[in-house]
Amino acid sequence: MANTALLLLMLMITSSLMALMKAEWAESVEARKEATPSETVTNLQFYFHDTVSGNNPSAVRVAQAVGTDKSPTIFGALLMADDPLTETPDPNSKLVGRAQGVYGSSGQQELALFMAMSFSFTFTDGTYNGSSISVFGKNPALNPVPELPVVGGTGSLISNRYAIASTHWFDVSGDDIVRYNVIVIH
Repeated sequence: MANTALLLLMLMITSSLMALMKAEWAESVEARKEATPSETVTNLQFYFHDTVSGNNPSAVRVAQAVGTDKSPTIFGALLMADDPLTETPDPNSKLVGRAQGVYGSSGQQELALFMAMSFSFTFTDGTYNGSSISVFGKNPALNPVPELPVVGGTGSLISNRYAIASTHWFDVSGDDIVRYNVIVIH
């Protein structure tokens, strides 16, 4: 339990540092908006609400390794998620979709998550209604500008490029709100 508290403290400090680096984050995204003349660049921005506490969590631990509780990075913890995606950081703002899938702590020496998630945009109006993107790979959670691989898409988002995540808010319970900026070239 003490290791979990230490991990949560590290995430809170990192979250604060990432907020200070917001300008760098935006520049990183702007520098990569490249497409061929026949492609369209779409920039999707939304907030991912991952709640592990309370009576109705949106992510639950489904497995863990023998030493997970003793690991400072909770190495070996595996969680299943059905997290809401909203327009703003406010959990009561407009719901634009759901992030469904699995993520786990895959780093022994660093806080790194392995994610296999589908971000489905089923509550939007217009072009992206019913479309989705799939994120599959390493999420270097403590990196100031964590980039995640987008490996596929459906509907209007059938081609793709990458996603950049930044922690907007983190609580000692393990709950967090993450801002996603996804560059899709289709």
